[in-house]
Amino acid sequence: MELQELLESKPLYYKEFDPNRIVEAYKLLRPHIKHPQRVQLIGTNGKGSTGRAMAHMAAKSSLRVGHCTSPHIIDFKERFWINGRFATLSELEEAHNKLYFLLGYGWAEALSYFEYLTLLAFVLFEECDLQVIEAGLGGEFDATSVAHYDLTVVTPIGFDHSDFLGSSIEEIARTKLKAMAKEVLLAKQSEKRVYEIAKLIAKERGAKLHFYEEFKPKEGLAKIAKEKGWAEYLVENIQNAMNALDILGIVYKVEELKSLELFGRFYRIMPNVIIDVGHNPLAASAIVKALNKKVTLIFNILGDKDLGKTLKILKEKIERVEIIKIKTQRATELQEIEELLESLGLPYSYFTGELDEKKEYLVFGSFYVIEAFLEQMGIQEIKA
Repeated sequence: MELQELLESKPLYYKEFDPNRIVEAYKLLRPHIKHPQRVQLIGTNGKGSTGRAMAHMAAKSSLRVGHCTSPHIIDFKERFWINGRFATLSELEEAHNKLYFLLGYGWAEALSYFEYLTLLAFVLFEECDLQVIEAGLGGEFDATSVAHYDLTVVTPIGFDHSDFLGSSIEEIARTKLKAMAKEVLLAKQSEKRVYEIAKLIAKERGAKLHFYEEFKPKEGLAKIAKEKGWAEYLVENIQNAMNALDILGIVYKVEELKSLELFGRFYRIMPNVIIDVGHNPLAASAIVKALNKKVTLIFNILGDKDLGKTLKILKEKIERVEIIKIKTQRATELQEIEELLESLGLPYSYFTGELDEKKEYLVFGSFYVIEAFLEQMGIQEIKA
C-alpha cells in the first residue's frame, strides 16, 4: 500500500486514545533503525519556530539534520524538513516501505495518522546526525515520546487542549513536562508555576535542568531580528534554539540566521499581510505585543480553543474582523463567532478574497486558517 493511500484511510483525530499502541509498534521498529542524536520539543507555543531555528543552524554547521513538525499547512511533506528542504515523495515512500515491512499490515493499519508519521520520521531521518522532533499536543503520552532523546526543549506552556491535557496550568505543565529526558532546557515562561513544576519533575527524574535565563543574549541576534522583522516572541524562540545547540555542543554562526525562513510565524507574506498560525490566548498575547498598529483580522478558530479569551486579547489591535471559512469538522460554529464579535463591539464581515492595499491585515487562528487564506490567494506551496 502506498503512503498517501494509507494516510487517507486514517482519520486525523481519534475520540479514543490508546497510549500503548505506539509503544508496542515502536518495539518492533527500534532494533532495525539507527538512533542518532535526537532532540524533542514539547510545550504549548513556539515548538515549530524553535525547532526550525535549531535545525537550520545545525545544518549550516555541516551536520545532516531532520526536523519533524506538525501539523502541515498545505501538503503533508511539509512535516519533514531535511537540510533546508522538504522531503520528496520518493524519499517518504522509501521510508514508508521499510516501516510498513517492519510493522506489518496490522500495526500499520492500527496506528493513528500522527503515530504513523512519527515513526516514519524516525526511519526517514535515521541517517541524519541530528533529529529535531516536535511533539504533538501532549507530552508524557505523546507519540513522539516513545523514543529516547538526548535533550528536551520545553517551549512556553499555556492553556490549550485542556479537554485532553487538564483544566489548570499545573495539570497541563505536568502532562507535558513528564516527557522530559535526562537533560532539559526550559524556555522563558509567562506562567511562573511552570518553573516550580519543572524543578520538581527534574528532581524526581534525576534530570539536569537548564533555564533560558541562564544564557547570555547572542551577539548579533538583535540586529538580524530587526532586519528580518521578527516579533519579540520569535527572537526569544530563536535565542532558545541556540541555547539548545550550546548544550549539545554544536558550533554555529549567528550570521546564518539571515537565511532562516519561519513561514507562518508572524510572517509578512505580502506587503500589507502578516500570517501567523497561532491559535490560543498565549499566542494572541504575543501577537498583540508584536503589532505596532491596528489591523483587519482575517480569522477563524477551532472549536476546542478558547475563542472568547483569544478575541478579547486581540481586540485592542483590531479595527474589524473578516471571518474566513475553514474546512475541518473541528471548526467553531460561525454563529458563535458572530455572537462573540457582536458582544465585543467588533465590526465584521466574511472574507471574500479581496484585500485593500491601504489596510494592514493579520491572518490568525490556526493552521487551517492559513491554509484557507493561501488557497483563496492562489498560493500552492510554502517556503521551507
